[in-house]
Amino acid sequence: MTSDFTTSDTTPSQQDRLALTEAPMVIVSGMSGAGRTTTANVLEDLGWLVVDNLPPQLLANLADLRDAALDENPEAAHQHVAVVVDVRSRGWFKQLDGAIEAARHRGQRPSLVFLDATDEALVRRFESVRRPHPLQGRGRLLDGIQLERERLIDLRSTADVVIDTSGLNVHQLSAKLSSLFAGDQRAALRIAVMSFGFKYGLPLDADVVFDMRFLPNPFWVPELRALTGRDQPVAEFVMRQEGATEFLDRATDLLATMVSGYVREERRYVTVAVGCTGGKHRSVATADALSARLGRTERIDTFVVHRDLGRE
Repeated sequence: MTSDFTTSDTTPSQQDRLALTEAPMVIVSGMSGAGRTTTANVLEDLGWLVVDNLPPQLLANLADLRDAALDENPEAAHQHVAVVVDVRSRGWFKQLDGAIEAARHRGQRPSLVFLDATDEALVRRFESVRRPHPLQGRGRLLDGIQLERERLIDLRSTADVVIDTSGLNVHQLSAKLSSLFAGDQRAALRIAVMSFGFKYGLPLDADVVFDMRFLPNPFWVPELRALTGRDQPVAEFVMRQEGATEFLDRATDLLATMVSGYVREERRYVTVAVGCTGGKHRSVATADALSARLGRTERIDTFVVHRDLGRE
């Protein structure tokens, strides 16, 4: 997830990899129904200039406008620009790769955020709003989703950040995006610690996955069953189990080593997923504890997302 939109036979240098908040322009794309509108709304709320559904051929024009504004008013450098580009532009969308490549040759290096979700999640969202998929035509909803996924596979592989929104509601996605784009600017790395339930599937955007099912399940303790890992009795139960503290110690040390490497490679955003059976007890308590430990490290900004909490 670290690319400067170079072609497949070119390896981007570390100097070419920009933080999202430092990029001259951020392109937001991805699957229809995966959260592009929410992303645009969050960026607007953060003070970004957001252009929705821009034909790719106009990316260079927008970049030129931004450069002209900088010449006239240097304070405009604080005005971040985001562009939402997707298959709604139909045949024009095919020109996106060329437009990005042209921007690269002009010295403008946009960053790409790709929103993704499982087919099941996308079908559920489209059915809830009763709207057809833009590529569905006369076929089934799933046909449109699969066609779009095929068309976007190469674009996804070049993204700086891929965000899986399958198990996130609007508020959780907004919190994740806010941390990504408006976190502590002094932070060298932002880490999302996500709890999840294995029975609901692995998070697609997880960089590191820990499995907490080696600990006894509070679900089988009658007085704890209705509580969650955010409740003190459950958190205390989980942390006093044999191996729990040792796991936190070793996981923190392991991630500290990885963080150093991520910073050297100029990775700016990492998702650490912590799972248990249902994503309610063990993973939630552990994710909170792990995030608290990582948050003590200088120049690391952490936040927690409980993907499946309340889903049962």
